[in-house]
Amino acid sequence: MNLERVMDYIQANEQSFVDQLVDFLKIPSISAQAKHRPDLEKAADFLVKEFDGLGLAVEKIETDGHPLVYAETGQDPSRPTLLVYGHYDVQPVDPLELWKNPPFEPKVANGVIYARGSSDDKGQLYAHIKALEAYLRTDTALPVNVKFIIEGEEECGGHNVYTYTEQNADKLACDAVIISDTTMFDENTPAICYSLKGLCFMEIRVKGPAQDLHSGSFGGTVQNPGNAVATIVAKLKDSRGRVKIPGFYDDVLSLDSSERAAFASLKYSDRILRRETGAPRAWGEAGYTSLERMWARPTCDVNGIWGGYSGEGAKTIIPATAGAKVSMRLVPNQKPAAIAAAFEKYVRRIAPKGVEVEVLNLHNADPVLVPRDSAMMQAGLRALEKGFQRKPVFIREGGSIPIVGTFQQALQAPVLLLGLGLSTDNIHSPNEKFHVANFVNGIRTAAHLLVEATK
Repeated sequence: MNLERVMDYIQANEQSFVDQLVDFLKIPSISAQAKHRPDLEKAADFLVKEFDGLGLAVEKIETDGHPLVYAETGQDPSRPTLLVYGHYDVQPVDPLELWKNPPFEPKVANGVIYARGSSDDKGQLYAHIKALEAYLRTDTALPVNVKFIIEGEEECGGHNVYTYTEQNADKLACDAVIISDTTMFDENTPAICYSLKGLCFMEIRVKGPAQDLHSGSFGGTVQNPGNAVATIVAKLKDSRGRVKIPGFYDDVLSLDSSERAAFASLKYSDRILRRETGAPRAWGEAGYTSLERMWARPTCDVNGIWGGYSGEGAKTIIPATAGAKVSMRLVPNQKPAAIAAAFEKYVRRIAPKGVEVEVLNLHNADPVLVPRDSAMMQAGLRALEKGFQRKPVFIREGGSIPIVGTFQQALQAPVLLLGLGLSTDNIHSPNEKFHVANFVNGIRTAAHLLVEATK
């Protein structure tokens, strides 16, 4: 198929596409915060209006959480069908004082869009919508049927898209699912991700005295919950970076020699890691490179720890409570439920006497491993090379996209993880950004993919 008109349309409308994305990014659709519920509705309505304007059949599906948005082109049974997934919700912006520009007042400077949600996931999702627009506005025949399912709870662990997918498998039936919510390998190298880590997210709550106590009057007489939670956290890993939870590594799928060689060929160094993170040095599980730890080894990290007084000046107390949030990123063959059970059992065993301990399992996701030799993977590689004019590579990803497993199980369709962002885009952090070139090349890639998926 000749895509000259499609590509000309994309080139002619680059600035208007950026302007429209900026309007989308202005909506503070933070799903984790109840006060932003109206903004989640507004973001869903933005997408409904967009699809309706393109002539798609579109539904705003109300749930007990945030709405789902479903849209589809005309469905020709003689053509393959692609289902595009994305999410319109974004992470909280804290700490706000570290932002150089207000997070919902997008700034475009030096070819970069700065705003919360620019890379995760509004910008990446929007590239697929603009690619479809380029076909429809130029009256170019679509080589495939296209469906969209877009949620507003990905960043807060909501369940509605999972339930909807399982209950509407016929409606969402497709030949492949396309997700752009991962990254390129680096700023010059497009990539397809073939493995995602799973997630087991836990919270430890430690309770001691009935109320905060004066540390002079009662110090040394009762167990301090702050000390206790520090003791627990300190025993989660050893000095060589190994997780000490019994059975934690039992089901880990090890890297084979070809994968280790492929990782090594990417020339990712600890110097690059330090530059990307600002950390003084690389550190992690002994016996593995930084890239292997990042992509293919399970982890255990404290995400937050609290207890007692942390304000200005001194307040000498024994806190009544303390706690920690801990995430464990899991690799293929590890089971979140089994890891959660092992974590709770271990925490209770190592907790100091004199406190009450509660362990909560807040969120789980299965790890994902996708075959690299499928027809859809090859179509994705061809589309990326045409869209970015550079040869792509295969990568793994340290993050999690829980819906991938549900799509695989409920729809029995391959999933293509077509990343357009960068690992340095500051997603989940202050000053999130998305390069305009990656947005535009992503639109071109998505347009080519509609053709390549038919080969």
